[in-house]
Amino acid sequence: HVQLVESGGGSVQAGGSLRLSCVVSGHTYTPYCMGWFRQAPGEEREGVASIDSDGTTRYGDAVKGRFTISKDNAKNTLYLQMNSLKPMDTAMYYCAARIGGPVHCQSGLLEDEYTYWGQGTQVTVS
Repeated sequence: HVQLVESGGGSVQAGGSLRLSCVVSGHTYTPYCMGWFRQAPGEEREGVASIDSDGTTRYGDAVKGRFTISKDNAKNTLYLQMNSLKPMDTAMYYCAARIGGPVHCQSGLLEDEYTYWGQGTQVTVS
């Protein structure tokens, strides 16, 4: 079965950087759409960034210009480079994937795009 495992979270001071990784296993085909979401305590889960099978990216307004999503298909790994971190970025970060269906993300930053989810990695910015 398909598994997504995130890593790279931690505690960092404001202005610092972190890189999150998400390894996808248990599948034959490369996911067509992958994304990062985050959820702060008491808040709704929000879309952070997404990437299509052809590398097209989308970003939430709150992270544009600071975060970069990328992937390495050979390593079955999704990344999120987070720079200029702010306390408002504190949240649990989740990766998500859709395998099959349209080759491009339909919404990218909405949860109903995705079939598979990781367990999350905590990011704390102080």
